[in-house]
Amino acid sequence: MTGNMQSIMVVSRDGLRLAADRGGDPAAPAVVLLHGGGQTRHSWSRAARHLLSEGFQVINYDARGHGESDWSPTAAYQLTDRAEDLGAVVAGIGVPFVLVGASLGGATSIVAIDRGLRPAGLVLVDIVPEPDPRGIDRIVSFMRGHPEGFATIGEAVEAVAAYNPRQRASSNGAGMMKNLRKDADGRLHWHWDPRILDETPERHHDVVQRAALRLPMLPCLPVLLVRGLSSDVVSDAGVAAFRDALPRLETVNVAGAGHMVAGDRNDAFNEAVVAFSKRALHGEAARSS
Repeated sequence: MTGNMQSIMVVSRDGLRLAADRGGDPAAPAVVLLHGGGQTRHSWSRAARHLLSEGFQVINYDARGHGESDWSPTAAYQLTDRAEDLGAVVAGIGVPFVLVGASLGGATSIVAIDRGLRPAGLVLVDIVPEPDPRGIDRIVSFMRGHPEGFATIGEAVEAVAAYNPRQRASSNGAGMMKNLRKDADGRLHWHWDPRILDETPERHHDVVQRAALRLPMLPCLPVLLVRGLSSDVVSDAGVAAFRDALPRLETVNVAGAGHMVAGDRNDAFNEAVVAFSKRALHGEAARSS
C-alpha cells in the first residue's frame, strides 16, 4: 500500500507477475502510468498522488524485468512483450483511460495502440519516433555502467547525479533504495534485469517507427508530447518529424527539465498531464454519449 494506492499483482500472458499500484474510485476514468527503462513505478509517486487528488483513478506498474515485477526467464523483453503486458494491466478496468508513458513506457504505449489497444488519449513523455541517437547512447551507457554494483546508497546517488545533475538536490537514500536491490554479498544493484539491454535501441527504434506511422489512422486519438527543453533525447528535428507525420500532435515544452521530465519539473508535468487527460476523457465521454 502506498498512500491510498493499493498494491496489486497482474499476471502477464506468459505468466510473469507484474507489480502494480491502483488507487482512486474504480468507476472514475483512469490514468495508466508507464515508467522509463531502468526505472520503477516509484518514479511516478508524486504524479500519482496529484492525479488522485484530481479525481482520477490511477494504475501504476513496474514493467517486466523492473522493480518488483518478475524477470523473464527467457529474456522476453521485446516491445511486443511489453505491449501485451499493458493489455493485461488495463484488461477489465471497464472505464476510459489515458496512457502516460515515459521513454520506454511511451514506446510500449505506441506499440500497444498499433496492436489494437484503444485509450482515450496518449501522453508521450520525452520520447518521439525519431529520438536523438546521442541521447539514447548516453542512457544506455549509464545503464551499462557499474556492473559490479555499489557498496553504498551514496555511491548510487552520485552515479545518478553524474548522469543528471538536476537530480542531485532531490536524490536521497530512502528514495534511491526503491530503485536498488541487494545481492547475496550485500552490494547494491539497479532494480532491473541487465538482460533488458539485449534489446538494442536500433531494434526498438524500428518497431516504434513502424507503429507510429499508423497513429494518423486513429483520428479520434489525442496525443500529447511533454518534452524537457534540456533533453538530449528529443530534439527540435525529432519533434518536427513527428508533427509532420501527426499534424494534430500537441506539445508542452517544460523549461528546466531534461529527459526525466516528471522528476525534474513535477509541477509543470502534472499541470500538463491533468489538463490533457481531462480534455481527452471528456472527448471520449462525448463520443460515447
